[in-house]
Amino acid sequence: MLRIVVVDDQDLVRGGFMMILDAEPDMTVVGEAADGLDAVRVVAETQPDVVVMDIRMPGPIDGIEATRRICETTGARVLMLTTFDLDEHVHDALRAGANGFLLKTMRRAELVDAVRVVAKGEALLAPTVTRRVIADLVRRPRAATRPPALLDELTNREQETLRLVARGLSNAEIATRLSVSDHTVKTHVSNVLTKLGLRDRVQAVIFSYEAGLVSPGEGPD
Repeated sequence: MLRIVVVDDQDLVRGGFMMILDAEPDMTVVGEAADGLDAVRVVAETQPDVVVMDIRMPGPIDGIEATRRICETTGARVLMLTTFDLDEHVHDALRAGANGFLLKTMRRAELVDAVRVVAKGEALLAPTVTRRVIADLVRRPRAATRPPALLDELTNREQETLRLVARGLSNAEIATRLSVSDHTVKTHVSNVLTKLGLRDRVQAVIFSYEAGLVSPGEGPD
C-alpha cells in the first residue's frame, strides 16, 4: 500500500487529488497540507512514500523549498505539479530533489500512473515538460557543478545513451535509435547513474546540460 501526502493551497484541487488517489486499491492518503511549511511537518509525521506537491503556494516557503527540506530529511519521493508547461521554476524544483513533474491538466489515470512510477524509484516528466521545458530550464547559463572528467568514466555507448536521455527520449525510443534492446538501454542508464553518482534520470538531464554534453534548445532529433 502506497502512503501518500497531497499538498496544494486550493482546497478543491487538493480534495480532488486525494479522492482520486485514495480510491485506488494500492494507495492510501495519509495526510494533506495547504502550504509548504505545513507540508514539511505533515511528511515528517506521516512518513509517506510519495508527496504530491504543488510548486506554487503562498506562505513562508513554497513547494520548491518544501521539496528540498523533505528530500533532505526523509525518504519520500516528490511528484511536483504545475499549472504551466513552461514554468520558470522547473529547474529549481528538479534541483531541489523532485522526482517527477506533471501538469495539472493531466488526466486522472496519468496522476495515478505517475504516483506509481515515482514510488518505484523512477523519475517522470510529463511529455510536454520533457521536450519543451528541459531546454527552457537551462536557458540561464550555469557553471558545471561536476567536473567534466566524470564523463571519462562512461563508455562511448553510455555517453550516447546519456545524451539521448537528456534530449527527452524514452528507453524505447533510445533502443530504436541505437538499434539495441530495451533491456540493454536500461543497463546503460543504470551504469550511467551509478558511475556519475546520480539519483535518477532527472538528475542525469540536469548533469548533461550543466556538463555541456547537450546544448540548450537541442531537441530529440
